[in-house]
Amino acid sequence: MRERRADLVVVGGGIVGLAHAWHAHRAGLEVLVVERDEFAVGASIRNFGHVCTTAQAGLVLELARAAREDWLTIAADGGVPVRTDGTVVLGRTEAERAVLEQFAADRGSDEVRLLDPDAAAARIGFTPPGLLAAAHLPLDLRVDAPTAIPAIAAHLEAIGVDFLRRTTVQDVGEEIVRTTRGPIRAERIVVAVGHDVDRFFPDLADEAGVRRCRLRMLEVDPPQDMRVAPAVLTGLSMLRYDGLSSMPAADAVRAEAHPALLHEQVNLMFTQRPDGRLVLGDTHHYDLTEDPFEDEASDELLLGEFRRLLGSALTVRRRWRGVYASSTKAPFLIAEPIPSVTVASVTTGVGMTTAFGLARSVLAERPLVG
Repeated sequence: MRERRADLVVVGGGIVGLAHAWHAHRAGLEVLVVERDEFAVGASIRNFGHVCTTAQAGLVLELARAAREDWLTIAADGGVPVRTDGTVVLGRTEAERAVLEQFAADRGSDEVRLLDPDAAAARIGFTPPGLLAAAHLPLDLRVDAPTAIPAIAAHLEAIGVDFLRRTTVQDVGEEIVRTTRGPIRAERIVVAVGHDVDRFFPDLADEAGVRRCRLRMLEVDPPQDMRVAPAVLTGLSMLRYDGLSSMPAADAVRAEAHPALLHEQVNLMFTQRPDGRLVLGDTHHYDLTEDPFEDEASDELLLGEFRRLLGSALTVRRRWRGVYASSTKAPFLIAEPIPSVTVASVTTGVGMTTAFGLARSVLAERPLVG
């Protein structure tokens, strides 16, 4: 097995790894991506495809805004379909309406546009029961994750990024990656393996408080062939995103939420895939090691809420488990455990939203010249 060389080796072919490869190639570097599977099959394709820019806060918002620009660039250059319909956040209680009004006042009309029930229904194509108000977040983007990630990888390969697929990384050292297809030497290495950072650097993962977040999602036929252009968030979503949860009225939203939904840490939201099916979700459970067993009650809880929201029986076509890195200490894990090696993980479940901005920041910290 011959020794390979590159300016930058990226370990992991999910969205975070691809984002680093894209930025590095644009900087003139020779890049090699090592992916353990034939194609990415993890959290990067098991999500809503929601580039949820506006609802973030702090550093996450800063990187999300940068990532939004990159998504539009790669859409233009690589032919990756990116939708610009934004997000509609539904307010179905007085507390939820108050959150939306406070958020609009905080961000301004360029980012948050309040809608009355009729305007909201016209934008999303159906009338949710009990709707009092809504907000349109026009800057949010959307992609079809199961096809967008392979499309980005194909684009990168077409413009000169090398890929080593179905290849296991056995060890990462200073300026070397040892794999089942032989060693690779590089001036710089980025390890972008999400929650599996503990497989390479367990002490670092422990110090950063990295756990695995296990979630459940479902795909259903659209009731009455409904078409919904934007992503749709609800009051429970207000508790999941810091931009919304930091509003004063968010405490009242939490207080009135059903305990079972809070216990499952539900983010009640959905997007629509190009074939029309709705992607529904999602529940959240946290631990160092995933529980291998699924509780049907979690799915039934989600389906019950969506039946009420959509006013229809639902036919489930697919169900799946997503797993991503999570930490209560910080939204990102960026570290250099050994010289020349950078670990880059998103630890707050917004990889699609922030990966390109994160990669831009990581590579700018220690730029290489190809």
